[in-house]
Order: sequence, then structure tokens, then C-alpha cells
Amino acid sequence: MHPMTPLVRTFLNATARVAPGPAGRLAFHLFVRPLGRARPKPDEQEIMAAARVERLRVRGKDVVTYAWGDGRRPVLLVHGWSSRASRLGALAEALLARGHSPVAFDAPGHGDSPGRASNVVEYREIIRRLHALHGDFDAVVAHSFGALAALFALRDGVRTARFVGIGAVGSFTYLTTGFQGLLGVDERVVRALRGHVERRLAPGEPGLWHRLEADRDPEPLGVPVLLLHDEEDDMVSPSQARLLLRAHGDRARLVATRGLGHRRILKDPAVVAEAVEFVTAPAVETPGERVATG
Repeated sequence: MHPMTPLVRTFLNATARVAPGPAGRLAFHLFVRPLGRARPKPDEQEIMAAARVERLRVRGKDVVTYAWGDGRRPVLLVHGWSSRASRLGALAEALLARGHSPVAFDAPGHGDSPGRASNVVEYREIIRRLHALHGDFDAVVAHSFGALAALFALRDGVRTARFVGIGAVGSFTYLTTGFQGLLGVDERVVRALRGHVERRLAPGEPGLWHRLEADRDPEPLGVPVLLLHDEEDDMVSPSQARLLLRAHGDRARLVATRGLGHRRILKDPAVVAEAVEFVTAPAVETPGERVATG
């Protein structure tokens, strides 16, 4: 626990009772800041050096983007919170070898993109812009928080033929509940946080919270879904994958791994192969759940 956490908790709980607006702003400021800036790992450097690196200006912020291949059969890779595009490098390399053109980005405050914070609405806008630049995706492959953000974008007009969620978050409420538990704040603070999002981040968007629960009304996605989640994931509960599996019904399949956790799953050869085979398969695969050892 950060040494300032008890002080922040006391201040937020007290402020939310008398001034929900300021409490919401402070809670939002804490909620949207990554927990440090991940650096590239040695085994990620070669594939990242092969990418075409460009920049987008999204909602007043610079976003570094990456693209490989000849532009045909694009596949969007979406990193998670406090992460970076290079963490999906093994997937980019494998997809490139199969004739796809991977596309990725570092969200603001992540990887090589400047800034100190980001949020789900910014992720959505970045994905929209990449869709406009690269056309419909053969697949979207997303990790952790990136899966929730990608599904949010897919509900709002971005098109893909398939979706892969790895260690996926399926519910925004799951994130706010985790934030509440981490800081030990009361429900008034969470209400103030949500109110700030509605007023400042996404004004004029009716049904925002409904659309941020990826298990609700999933029919518009209408594409095959592969979920890969480790039973020992200490960051995102496997219950999130099962929530998405139930929501997407016969279109979805869950592969549960063991021993890979939340991060190593992204580079596990069997997981990478499973995801790539799903993306390149000519037909919808049999739904259900099975367990793979890792």
C-alpha cells in the first residue's frame, strides 16, 4: 500500500459527503493514472524495431501507433492498463508470419506515448481512428482492460470479423469495485467518480454504463469470440472470462490455462498459437470451454 493511501481515503470519503464534485474529480484523477510506465523487454525489441511508427492526435493527446506488413488483412492489437503495445509483440510476430498486418498503439501515459493518464473513452477513439485508417479488421486481439475498451469500440461502429480476449475484463463495474477496494473508499466516492465521467468525459452519451458492461446486449458484435484466461490470474478474475463466455453464447469459446498468470500468458507459445489459429481459421470453431496446461 502506498503510504499516502490512508490520507487519500480519509479525504475522499469526507469530501464525497459534502462536495461530490471535487471528490469525483480527485477520484477520477487517481483512477485514470497508470501504475507506472512499462518499459520494453529485450525479447520485444526486434519486432518493435520492424514496425512503422507513426503518431495520431486524439482528444488533444499524442498517441504512438505501430503497423507491420503490407496493410492487407489488418489485425488490431490492444494492450491493457499500465502496459504497452510491445507486450503483444509475440502475437504481432506470429500474425505477420501468417500474412496478416498487425496494428497496435500505446495509449496516452503508456509505452512511448506522452502523458500521464488515459481512459476507456480515449482507447475507444484511438481504435476508431485506426479503424478509419486501416479498414475493417480481420480480428481484434485485446488484453485485460484493452478487451473492455475494444468491445466498447466494437459497439460503436468499429468492425471486425473475430475477437480474441486474453485475460479480458468484461465489466467496468468490476474495475470501479476494484478501485473502491484498493483505496478503501465508500460508495459515495464511486458515485462521485461515475458522475464526473458522465459530466466531463462522456457528456451526451446515453446508456454509457450499460455499454461498458460487455455482457449486456452483446448481439451487435455478432462474430466468433475466443477467450483465453489463466485460472491463476492475480489481476483479473477468471470469472470475467466466464461472464463474457455466457454473454456471447454459441459464438464464444473459452480456453483456460494454468500457471501463466496475467502477463506471461501473452508470450506463451501455445496461447499465441491458439490465438493465431483462431484468427486465421476459415470457419467458426466449436464453442464451449476447455482447459489447457501452461
